[in-house]
Amino acid sequence: MIDIALLKAGNRRALAKAITLVESKLDSHRDQAQQLLEAVLPDSGKSIRIGISGIPGVGKSTFIEAFGKHLIALGKKVAVLAVDPSSPVRGGSILGDKTRMEELSREANAFIRPSPSEGALGGVAQKTRETMLLCEAAGYDVILVETVGVGQSEYEVAAMVDFFLVLMLPNAGDELQGIKRGIMELADALVINKADGESLNLATRTQQHYQSAFHLIRHGAFWTPRVETCSALNKSGIDQVWTMIEDYKVQADEHGAFHGKRARQNAEWMKKLIHQMLERRLTENPAIKHKMTELQAGVIDNRVTPYNAAKTILDLL
Repeated sequence: MIDIALLKAGNRRALAKAITLVESKLDSHRDQAQQLLEAVLPDSGKSIRIGISGIPGVGKSTFIEAFGKHLIALGKKVAVLAVDPSSPVRGGSILGDKTRMEELSREANAFIRPSPSEGALGGVAQKTRETMLLCEAAGYDVILVETVGVGQSEYEVAAMVDFFLVLMLPNAGDELQGIKRGIMELADALVINKADGESLNLATRTQQHYQSAFHLIRHGAFWTPRVETCSALNKSGIDQVWTMIEDYKVQADEHGAFHGKRARQNAEWMKKLIHQMLERRLTENPAIKHKMTELQAGVIDNRVTPYNAAKTILDLL
């Protein structure tokens, strides 16, 4: 059993064990995990959740390490939920994030948890939402969710964080073609990393181009997305990124948007879980599994329409 008192006191071992329990696929563990989450729910929700995305090679790990160390210097406790892409063939992940953030992993006020994505869309792990609640209950002020960033839909991460930040490279010329309009509509900020040395002028021009592009897209009433530049390697511009996020939080609170956004996210998450549970019921029911095979053959042979086949399954359920 998980010691809830130890977890709430910020014990890292207790937190790690709690996350492992939540991530487990065993039915017995699933029930225990929900009891645990219910118990810590009153102690959750006090952090700011930041999603960080970007293409491979943009320097996400370097940025998160520099950003995390900056926040710790300000007296914050930082949890990093880093998602490793799972192999579609064998399902395994490397889970090497602690080696990529070596300095940050040694900090007493940092907690890094690599998790396999297990094929979940949106570049986030299956249990990222639940893991965030546990980290909040353990007293972490800032939760950074690093997404896979391999071209999958990023809607999932934007739907579970307070602030969605997209890291970009200083590639003036084709930068607007290289980013999807959907990402531009979701992003609360773009941060152009590697703005140093010969790339400094390039990064400034790219910043102007993105800022102009944002004016063409309609966002929320209270916040106009910003474009910042930084060099995670040289640790320059990191403080400006945090100042911007703090500014966002202040404006969101003033307009009553912060808690409203979380409430909508929770409602959407409930709907998604209903779909997942229905699907699990379908796959676990022996009578439905037998009928599914029969109906699938009928659909393939054009003896029954897909709609009628689906309706028959749902009627059985």
